[in-house]
Amino acid sequence: MKTHTFKTNINCGSCVRAVTPHLNQVTSVESWEVDTDHPDKVLTVEMQSGSAHDVVEAVEKAGFSAQVFN
Repeated sequence: MKTHTFKTNINCGSCVRAVTPHLNQVTSVESWEVDTDHPDKVLTVEMQSGSAHDVVEAVEKAGFSAQVFN
């Protein structure tokens, strides 16, 4: 399993709710969480397969940005 981290602009509970259906549709994502208290609003994603690009694309479809952080 791989862990990817991303710098995002997901900064509140409403934003998390908006991005949830998009991230949950990425079948390779096992789990994810956003640290909205962190200055870089870090999204941490555990994946069995797939790529960081899949996550970036899902976040962007929700109307937010994500850049690979690690």
